[in-house]
Amino acid sequence: MCVDEHVTRIYNAFFPILSQFVDNLLSKARAVEVLKIFKGILVELKNLPFRIRKASISSVSNGAQFLEDQMLLAFDELLKALSLKSEMVTDGRIDISLAGDPVNTSLALPVVIDALDDIIYNLNKCDYFGKDSLSLPLLKLNRIHSGSVLASGEEPPLGIATSAFDGTQMTKWEEPDGAKGCWIIYKVQDNQMHELVAYELMSANDAPERDPMDWVVEGSDDGGSSWRVLDKQTSQMFENRFQRRTFKIQSVGHLSNAFRFRFLAVRDVQSTSRLQVGSIDLYASSR
Repeated sequence: MCVDEHVTRIYNAFFPILSQFVDNLLSKARAVEVLKIFKGILVELKNLPFRIRKASISSVSNGAQFLEDQMLLAFDELLKALSLKSEMVTDGRIDISLAGDPVNTSLALPVVIDALDDIIYNLNKCDYFGKDSLSLPLLKLNRIHSGSVLASGEEPPLGIATSAFDGTQMTKWEEPDGAKGCWIIYKVQDNQMHELVAYELMSANDAPERDPMDWVVEGSDDGGSSWRVLDKQTSQMFENRFQRRTFKIQSVGHLSNAFRFRFLAVRDVQSTSRLQVGSIDLYASSR
């Protein structure tokens, strides 16, 4: 079972943030600046003992400018997803501290820091930052979560199959004999039916020769007894480590309660017997 509902909540919580940026006509450069300030706060919290995490915005570089713009109001949903809260104190500072189980915050902080890096990267690549840009890959809504995973093989402890869905760069799914063919199946929680509209793959931390190059994505409406091809990719290359690539499903309109990736070949089958994937994210239609 994938314990990753917090990943979906974090991704969804960026919608009010980016929407407010657009509504306030923030430039791309200013939006990136604000996100970097907020990331600095979260990194500060992450480096503190997990039971007593607390940070003040005024203690972070450029924090005063962040306060003047009152941008923190747009971050309320994200703070809740991290089990954090904000509080204005008497001297005008804003303190951010724990609001729930500190373990939940410990799980969420690596995810949100990686997500912020990804959003900043995609923002910098945008030719135009406006309402039309509030979609994949910048905004990742309706991520499917909390399913169960089965794979042709895995490499414990950090290369297990569920690591492909945990939202962090620290882990990966590694298939020791997957270079020339392997598979991973994701079964949706409670057999819920979803229309897959896009998915993302992220390259792992090392060994680019193990990156997937050819694969097929399939959906099943009967829990995996029969399969329908949803997408097929060949000769795909990941240029960097931890690189996320987004693939949109062209064959839409099919409801599924299970999804299968059949990886057919890695980047260099002559030099490795292994396949590895940093992460897999599945995105459903909003209906």
